[in-house]
Amino acid sequence: MSFKALSCKVVLTCTHSRAPAQPQVEHASDDSVHSLVDVDSPHISSVPSDYESQEIKTDTQAERIEREEEIKEEVKNVKERAAAKKDAAKEKVKKNADNPVVLSNAVGLAVVGGIVGFGAYRQYVRGELTGKVVAAWAAVIGLFGVGDYYVSQYFFKRNPPK
Repeated sequence: MSFKALSCKVVLTCTHSRAPAQPQVEHASDDSVHSLVDVDSPHISSVPSDYESQEIKTDTQAERIEREEEIKEEVKNVKERAAAKKDAAKEKVKKNADNPVVLSNAVGLAVVGGIVGFGAYRQYVRGELTGKVVAAWAAVIGLFGVGDYYVSQYFFKRNPPK
């Protein structure tokens, strides 16, 4: 088959597989300007002469500044409440520093934390620390916490916190 015959065949095939022609835009003979904005209409407003010197220029800007002030006030209130809680907690710790139940809980927490941490480190170094081991120790610590809670409740009846 010659190149000319092949090109004719391709051309015929291409003309049949073309996309349909795009629709044409119809132009209306009425070129109205009714939709254009009339500069003299009352809905066009002008700005005051001191507009550039105003600190707050738009309603959106005023609302944003108002919201920022409200947020600052809320943050201030939250900080004050947190400081009050912190002071109350410090005062409670100072009052109960000589309570034997509180002291034994603090010592017990330090001892158990040290033992568990040292044991976990040793197992990690040997390569024996797995998810199952961590889960088992977490369960042991949870059981210790529950037991400590009930024992502390019993002793708090004898030595109530201040």
